Amino acid sequence: MNPREAAELLGHCSAFDNRKPSQAAAIAWASALHDVPLDNDAKAAVAAYYTTPPKDPDAKLWVLPHHVRTLRSKIRSQRLENFQYTPIGDESVGEYLARYRGQVQAIASGRIAPPTGRLALEGGPSASFMRQLEDRGWEGNRTVPDSDEESLADTVRRSGPLGVECPVCAAEIGHPCKSGRATAKFPLGKPLPKPHTARTREAAGEPQLTVEQRATQEQRIREASARTLARLAAEQTIPDAEIIEEEAS
Repeated sequence: MNPREAAELLGHCSAFDNRKPSQAAAIAWASALHDVPLDNDAKAAVAAYYTTPPKDPDAKLWVLPHHVRTLRSKIRSQRLENFQYTPIGDESVGEYLARYRGQVQAIASGRIAPPTGRLALEGGPSASFMRQLEDRGWEGNRTVPDSDEESLADTVRRSGPLGVECPVCAAEIGHPCKSGRATAKFPLGKPLPKPHTARTREAAGEPQLTVEQRATQEQRIREASARTLARLAAEQTIPDAEIIEEEAS
């Protein structure tokens, strides 16, 4: 854009903001927009700037060269949104670059109407791929459930103990087990670093212990704890050393 073209663009801007173009302003705009031609897109960028209301309703809109550059580039990029290069057979690298740049320039400038739709992928998965899915438990397309309960019942489960509800503390799926003692910080019980044994067995698909088996297991734990406490108490009880006085010779 030269000073004469910049003066014409400033005259177009003055129709929106009543500015008083000058020769100095034309030279300055030409310097800022030296690589931007004066075309319909440049004038459309000015109109697009004044179409958008300012964030502050009391502020006065005043278009600047960088607004023209940015909005003009945006206008041209929108025409290329669905562009796909149309190749020819046996073209060289040089021919490809020349044809690609020519198609981009023609569509971006508006000389050629931009594509109106995206090309869609056609065809379905191969038969071998479908067999592999079926071998892995795929049962066909899923239907949308009618209620939230059905949707929640068919969600992806986590692996490990947290993938099932704890039968001891009723901790929900994905939540850690908790102790039965409530505190001010944890009114529902303090989270445990390890899940309950029953929850681990439930996740592994192992049968749960009967009431008699749980009572026997708890009794063994209590007896082992009592033996440990007794051993610790015995180690802490050290008899006083006996002092033997030697008779004077």
